[in-house]
Amino acid sequence: MSKAVSANAGTVGRQAAVVAAASGLILSMGLPANAADTTAGISASTESGSAQTALAVTAAPTATVSFERPAVKTTAAPKVEPVRTQSTASADRTATAAGQEASKAGQAVEAVSSAATSGIAAIAYTGIGHPYVWGGTTPNGWDCSGFVQWVYAQAGISIPRTNAWSIMTPTSTPQPGDLVVQNGGAHVGIYVGNGMMISALNPSQGTMLHSPAATGTSTYYHLNK
Repeated sequence: MSKAVSANAGTVGRQAAVVAAASGLILSMGLPANAADTTAGISASTESGSAQTALAVTAAPTATVSFERPAVKTTAAPKVEPVRTQSTASADRTATAAGQEASKAGQAVEAVSSAATSGIAAIAYTGIGHPYVWGGTTPNGWDCSGFVQWVYAQAGISIPRTNAWSIMTPTSTPQPGDLVVQNGGAHVGIYVGNGMMISALNPSQGTMLHSPAATGTSTYYHLNK
């Protein structure tokens, strides 16, 4: 065994250790010659041409060899939080919602105006059959302008008795409830849709539903509320 250690000393390095267990534990190692111990129980032989001495150490079969494990303290790596990129999706949704709300508001105003105007047309229908009286302003008897003023008043709208269209806006697309001015202002009535109007015509015919074409040329006016 000592010869084997000596033979390997030059190849492995200045230190080599071989542990073997047979009848006893023999530990052989290569050490510098000047560190060789000549105490009892240790035999040494020097290889020719080598600066090392092989030592044979004998230990009891029950001997145990333990190696101290160094305490290693570890620290967990820091947790990396994902970076969230800022999105404009919410801003776009907010802008879209605002635009939709504005559109709905505009539609609501238009619907209210349309409802009020169509309400005027419905009130005009209630005047059919009432007599024509020059200068009259009630269902007991009215002329064309008196009839128009009365209908608008029932809808809560105050208009002049004569030349009521002066506070209105001309329109080429009349809606039910708009004013129909005929023959340059000689006659006036209320447009009720489907190309028809209601007006107080004369003492013989009274208030009736008729076509604007039957009573002359027509201009339409819308009241902006």
